[in-house]
Amino acid sequence: MPEDAPRRQSTLEEVAELAGVSRSVASRVLNNAPHVSRAKREAVERAVQQLGYVRNPTARALATRQTGAAALVVAGEEPSIFADPFFAQVIVGASAALEEADLHLMLCLAASDRGRKRVEELLRSKGVDGVMLMALREDDPLARMAEESEMPVVFGGRPVGSAPRWYVDVDNLGGAREATEHLISRGRTRVAAICGRLDTEVGRARYRGYRDAVLAVGLEPYPPQEGDFTEPSGAAAMAALLANHPEVDGVFAANDNMGAGALRTLREAGRLVPDDVAVVGFDDLTVAQVADPPLTTVHQPIKAFGREMARMLVALVNGQEPTPLILPTRLVTRSTS
Repeated sequence: MPEDAPRRQSTLEEVAELAGVSRSVASRVLNNAPHVSRAKREAVERAVQQLGYVRNPTARALATRQTGAAALVVAGEEPSIFADPFFAQVIVGASAALEEADLHLMLCLAASDRGRKRVEELLRSKGVDGVMLMALREDDPLARMAEESEMPVVFGGRPVGSAPRWYVDVDNLGGAREATEHLISRGRTRVAAICGRLDTEVGRARYRGYRDAVLAVGLEPYPPQEGDFTEPSGAAAMAALLANHPEVDGVFAANDNMGAGALRTLREAGRLVPDDVAVVGFDDLTVAQVADPPLTTVHQPIKAFGREMARMLVALVNGQEPTPLILPTRLVTRSTS
């Protein structure tokens, strides 16, 4: 009689699929790592028995270095940045995706030298399985640290002057162009821009989108009126525009917080919106819906931004090779245009 063919060795992916968990969860169960629920641990153990799975020694050596945590590092000015509705939604999206992979989320601020030093130590010591970096400014040393680190790093938004291997971004240029084209379609011929910080790629990209749209129809772009993405900075920028360019009849604000600030200044100056000045923001935060009047804006999928950033990081931790991702935007028309 012919000998039976040798039985194929089952894989970790098959164990994870049978158990109904992610590959990283299955790996941590097999290495008796912490931060795995009892139900998932038992499901993996049943799958191992059913499939007759045998561990690979090399894979075991790699997997035992996992910590069960991932870090979201924000180069913000102060802890209040986490109260910003934008970052709050990013955190919700990232946390949900990491929870699916049984990874805990660690939040880090890295604006000060001390904060950056802590992040550098985290990268060198591999105190987490991977890092997500956001809100980097031009020449931020965190970008260099990330490039030199052997740890998986995903960028939330591309840094200025750098092309990281793994990132999730939004179509900032296209969204800003659409917002400006909308203002022009409403008959506005003197359209200005309240842009974000110009030492960030998001600030520059959104101003470029505005400028491209204005130049495309033969209008003259106004110099960038810079803000810092906060409501007070938007109010101050709008006041400067009214003082230096009182003829302005349309404003693209590079985020909703600054758009709300611009509306406040226009109201205090006795300018009617949209009759005298039309305004469009960016993000589609709650503040746009409750603004007086409700703010026309560019919607970006903020929770999906956080979720996809975390999913990309999980893929890297699991040894996969994800590709960069740019999320689409769309215009949401309300009462300010």
